[in-house]
Amino acid sequence: MNVLITGVAGFIGHALAQKLLAEGNQVWGLDNLNSYYSVTLKQDRLKTIQGHQNFVFHPVDLCDREALLALFEANQFDYVVHLAAQAGVRYSLENPFAYSDSNLTGFLNILEACRHHPPKHLVFASSSSVYGANQKVPFATSDFVDHPVSLYAATKKANELMAHAYSHLYQIPMTGLRFFTVYGPWGRPDMAYFKFVDAIANNRPIEVYNHGRMKRDFTYIDDVVEGILRVMTHIPQSLADVPDNASQALYKVYNLGNHQPVELLHFIQVIEQAMGKPAELVMKPMQPGDVVATYADVSDLQADIGFSPSTPLETGIAKFVDWYKAYYGNAASYSAA
Repeated sequence: MNVLITGVAGFIGHALAQKLLAEGNQVWGLDNLNSYYSVTLKQDRLKTIQGHQNFVFHPVDLCDREALLALFEANQFDYVVHLAAQAGVRYSLENPFAYSDSNLTGFLNILEACRHHPPKHLVFASSSSVYGANQKVPFATSDFVDHPVSLYAATKKANELMAHAYSHLYQIPMTGLRFFTVYGPWGRPDMAYFKFVDAIANNRPIEVYNHGRMKRDFTYIDDVVEGILRVMTHIPQSLADVPDNASQALYKVYNLGNHQPVELLHFIQVIEQAMGKPAELVMKPMQPGDVVATYADVSDLQADIGFSPSTPLETGIAKFVDWYKAYYGNAASYSAA
């Protein structure tokens, strides 16, 4: 298979590229290596795959429409996995235009490139954040999701709508994946689990929002990669046979989560156990744009592709801590700048 991965220097993109290359596929990777978090970490991820004979890297920004089209014109991609985006909920309060540039204009450029050079399937990253102010749990893809509580979430819902429109108009198969708190080795330094481990390693207190009264559906990176691979070759069928639906789109959205939400304070205890030392907790109020709980209903994922994430939190956190200690050293601190 010839696969294009956008955001290949990112956490999920890098892990997916490793798996595809190990299975003998040709992988093109695209990334602009922005400085939202450590560029060094992104470069080090790339170093693990850049020597592979079946890997080609292009340092292209999603907003560079001409470069993106040239890449699609020069190569016939069987599958496109679009993972590049401006991530982070809280950062969208500080720099909203980064989200409109990458997540809206950038996504439109990907759709246009796929329109003119159609792949067999476009799989793109959405987010559990689209469920916003919803209080019904578990979150199901059939739920009403028109009440986002952050700009990041709003851009991800917009991506789903944009993809549906393009699939309807041009008959390009497209599937969105709503990721639920992905964690594991080579993860993102802006995520809570990474910050907690780093703080404990360097004898700093950790900030616990909403006084710990939060739940998250933590999903291990290997499960996410397996889910992407299975969805990638599962081409969605037309929505035309759905009652009261005139859509001609070849389109689907799935939740990709561990479907076992974990209390934040229990999550910290698991990290303490893996680190072999206690954390100093500083309780903080709820942060703007945050939600109290995430919980994935993955019944349609299980029904359609016969898979749902299952890695226990204790196993995944232990693997992350092992990676962290090997990468940074017991006393080394990362820089998210």
